[in-house]
Amino acid sequence: MGIIEDKLQHLPTNPGVYVMLGSDGQIIYVGKAKNLKNRVRQYFFNTVKTEKVMAMVKNIADFYYIIVPSEIDALSLENNLIKKHKPRYNILLKDDKTYPYIKIDLKEPFPTFSVTRKIKKDGAKYFGPFMGGISVKSVLEILNLAFSVRPCDKKLNPEKAIKPCLNYHIKKCPAPCAGFINKEEYDALVNSAVDFLNGETAYAEKLLKEKMQEAAEREEFELALRYKENLLGLDKIKLKRITSLNKFLNADVLAYRANGIYSTVNLLIVRNGRMLGSKNFAFESATLSDGEALSEFISRYYKKDSDIPDEIISATEVADTDLLEGYLKKEFGKAVSILTVKQGVRKQLADMAGVNAEEHLLTAVDKIKHKNDMTVTACKTLQEKLALKNYPKRMECYDISNISGVDKVGSMVVFIDGEPDFDSYRRFKIKTVEGADDYKSHQEVMRRRLARLSSDAEKFPKPDLIIVDGGKGQLSSVKAVFEEFNITDIDLISLAEREEEIFLVGNPNPVILERRDYCLKMLQRIRDEAHRFAITYHHSLRGKRSLSSALDGVKGLGKVKKHALIERFKDLSGIISATAEELKTVQGIGDEMATNIINFLTKEGLK
Repeated sequence: MGIIEDKLQHLPTNPGVYVMLGSDGQIIYVGKAKNLKNRVRQYFFNTVKTEKVMAMVKNIADFYYIIVPSEIDALSLENNLIKKHKPRYNILLKDDKTYPYIKIDLKEPFPTFSVTRKIKKDGAKYFGPFMGGISVKSVLEILNLAFSVRPCDKKLNPEKAIKPCLNYHIKKCPAPCAGFINKEEYDALVNSAVDFLNGETAYAEKLLKEKMQEAAEREEFELALRYKENLLGLDKIKLKRITSLNKFLNADVLAYRANGIYSTVNLLIVRNGRMLGSKNFAFESATLSDGEALSEFISRYYKKDSDIPDEIISATEVADTDLLEGYLKKEFGKAVSILTVKQGVRKQLADMAGVNAEEHLLTAVDKIKHKNDMTVTACKTLQEKLALKNYPKRMECYDISNISGVDKVGSMVVFIDGEPDFDSYRRFKIKTVEGADDYKSHQEVMRRRLARLSSDAEKFPKPDLIIVDGGKGQLSSVKAVFEEFNITDIDLISLAEREEEIFLVGNPNPVILERRDYCLKMLQRIRDEAHRFAITYHHSLRGKRSLSSALDGVKGLGKVKKHALIERFKDLSGIISATAEELKTVQGIGDEMATNIINFLTKEGLK
């Protein structure tokens, strides 16, 4: 510990971020500090530590620090570094579910309600998230049936009425597009629908019952049954109401539980006084206390597209609450109160979260152990079995997809510590290879990738292991590119699909792992993911090419304008349903070209 002891003597007392390094130079932990000297020395001299912290400290070979102006700057930098490097001892949140919201933009002349999974600062209103057995599609249908708000998202021109669609004739829309309802009347419907989404369900229930009765009297029994089904869905929404809660309560309720090595957080989501649902997170934690663990969770959990609550509630005192509140205000522009509750209905909610966290901890430990077997442990074992130079923390896998040499594409998928890092995936359109030449296509992709090691290392950091989908031939072709770039510090292997043979550079014989081997399963996961990603891109290009060909007969429509149309309308049905005014919103499409497109589609019997 000579290097560390020397550095500990010269630590500053400024706020900042400290970065712990393992013996291989990899970042294993990132932390923030109000006082770097006090905080960092605590790891090495404080005798009270959890097992996980002690395990981490044993693996620290070196550290460095970055001084920043304030604690909030330290928290922000810490977050950025953790997102970038994904250190193994930090809390890494991976919630695989993005729950839906309902969005409405009240600035539009005749606004419509739509489903989205991302919240943006665009002036629109968002309601949700919808979870815990409530279907967002059912809620939209209740809005449509009870309040007659239009179900389509067609851009309307109040100055130009058009023929109403089928929704008007089946009484699902008041047809503002045709001028059958004015803006004031439509706004009244929208306001009632917004009240419903804010928790006022009585009026919607009354309307649905009246409409069900009227449909039954007209002997429209199928329609009456739909109203009845939506009334049952409305009952489900009402059951989410906790009667003792203030209907304006918008809160996230947190509870943390740990057993010294593993830990869990339960998050209850309350919006407009309704319990919308619950999320569980399980991880290995290197934090020193429950309060610090909750503080770290809060700083990681909320992102730019998150639904930020008015309150964050916990029965455990959260460390650095003033700092966190300042950080949330700075990052999201919203004042959030972080409350430690001791009594009342908020304490009951916190206790409920605690029970869920306890239960999840009991079931999560085995899942974490199994997950480690499939990921981090598999990476360590793979290094041993294949005699790799590096621990394969960052693995990149490449695949080529084409049909008869057309629409050739390459994919690059990235796994960090055995798990997919979706943000780092990249796609390549093959530019220089004629025909279906898999070897040359791999070489083009690899040249373009390796060139980024020096030109854009920030977005394309150096991998520890590159995996090529294929056999000896694909491996040899990529190895030649490695030699061109004088790459000697990145491991290279290929995986042949039929027999699942692993080919290594310099070894004429493949390595065969047992089918149940976790190392092989991990390689199969990354290979299959690269294949899926390549196929998806290939199908996308082929679909756009087919659409482009379908528009070949339009007079004066060149390649650039075709591409602009495809980007705007996505598919042929979108172009077919577009009006001349909508076509003219595309750059380069004027009155004459819009007329040519409509005339061509009409002539072909498509419009």
